[in-house]
Amino acid sequence: MFQAAQAAQARGQQTEAARQFERALDLYAQLVSQAAEQHRTLPALTLQRYAFALAKVGKMEEATQEMKAASATEPKNATLHDSVGSLYAQQQQWPSAEAEFSAASHLSPLNAEMYLHLGLAMQAQGEPGALDEIEHAWKLAPLDEAIALQYGSALAATGNDARAIDVLKRLLMRHPANAGAEYELALALQRSVRVPEAVALFEKVLKAQPQNADAMINMGMALTQQRRAKDAVPVLQKAVELAPQSVTALEDLAAAYVQLNQFDDAVLQLQQALRLAPDMPQLHYDLGLAYKMQDDAAHATPELQRAEALDPKAPEAPLALGMLYMQRGLYEDAARELAASLAMRPQDGDAWATLGSVYNKLNRLPEAQTALHNAIQQLPEQPDPHLTLAAVYVKEGKTADAVAERKEAAELMRGNMNRQRAEVATHSAESLLRSGDLAGATQQFKDALGFDASYKDAHTGLAKVYEAQGKRAEAAAERAKASASKP
Repeated sequence: MFQAAQAAQARGQQTEAARQFERALDLYAQLVSQAAEQHRTLPALTLQRYAFALAKVGKMEEATQEMKAASATEPKNATLHDSVGSLYAQQQQWPSAEAEFSAASHLSPLNAEMYLHLGLAMQAQGEPGALDEIEHAWKLAPLDEAIALQYGSALAATGNDARAIDVLKRLLMRHPANAGAEYELALALQRSVRVPEAVALFEKVLKAQPQNADAMINMGMALTQQRRAKDAVPVLQKAVELAPQSVTALEDLAAAYVQLNQFDDAVLQLQQALRLAPDMPQLHYDLGLAYKMQDDAAHATPELQRAEALDPKAPEAPLALGMLYMQRGLYEDAARELAASLAMRPQDGDAWATLGSVYNKLNRLPEAQTALHNAIQQLPEQPDPHLTLAAVYVKEGKTADAVAERKEAAELMRGNMNRQRAEVATHSAESLLRSGDLAGATQQFKDALGFDASYKDAHTGLAKVYEAQGKRAEAAAERAKASASKP
């Protein structure tokens, strides 16, 4: 009988190898039935192969049962625990998968792959220790390509893009053709505002994977970030063709059209996106802004109202509505929306200045003072809030206070004008320096400092001139002044 069972098992293995899984399943089922009749347990290897065959034809629950039976016969076999966990993971039964992977890693503490599996199962459940397990796997096998990629991706997923970039760059030094690593690195660079590097990598990914719609979407957005919307549009159009149900592709294409002032085209893309995701507040907000840019308040207002209703904790929609109402002379509505926005984002100095102006028009003078004082605190170099506050004081009969605010505004305007003159002179000096005209550059930098003695770039530029002339002491003095100046 044992020889017959061995023969049946061998035939089952051969049939499975030939990918005739249904026939293999019949033979394995016969073994299980015979073992049950004889009150004996099949070897773990047989049960494991049976489970694999069941999984290959999509019978995941039965496969899991057989793999658990295999593991029960050898409870200290780490590989079997890992296999059970993998079957649970394929069914997204993450707590059960985690338990099996945890058992496997404890039984085989030097096996990096098992720690990786444990970390990924924890990551799928949002557990905070997931990255630690994946990092442990990476430390056990730092040269493993798949583990390094997963570690880099996990770092990026937890917001540690700087470390992710380092890990992924090292991976690509060893495996330069790894498109997955290139893509993850490009995303991390894009989030880190290293957009030109990201674009170069997206181009490489798309050269290897020309139908990768996700890469196209991200590359299109990166180009838009570089103010290269003209280049972004065809990339995003192709992405929309490949993934017509992608809301992100449509939204990003709309953003590129806005940058090109093609508002009608932007509106069309956003309308299509809203047909796919009618309750997405960001789309309503974007569409409202697109209409607003066309001076179409009739269509902009309901879209912004819808965005606010869908996401009442976001400050952007009420801010845009407040500005829109103010432009239309609906000051009570504007005050309500601006105040709502500032309750969520009180550090917006411009919004405080606008709210102060609106309160002034409504003759709500104490509230106007409060708003304008907040604006002045956050925008200490802006003259406009001082001028509005002066107007409020005039209404209240506080003549001396009004005069003081106007004087402060005049000083700020003079300072801002001098800062602009210093900036122009510095740009001219930098151009002369690049062309080798040290004398001309020196004069322009000194002119800039005459307008604004604390202009940092002028001190830095003058230090470069002195260094080129061999005047090290003078150069050091200018650099010290630059360090003490505000940017």
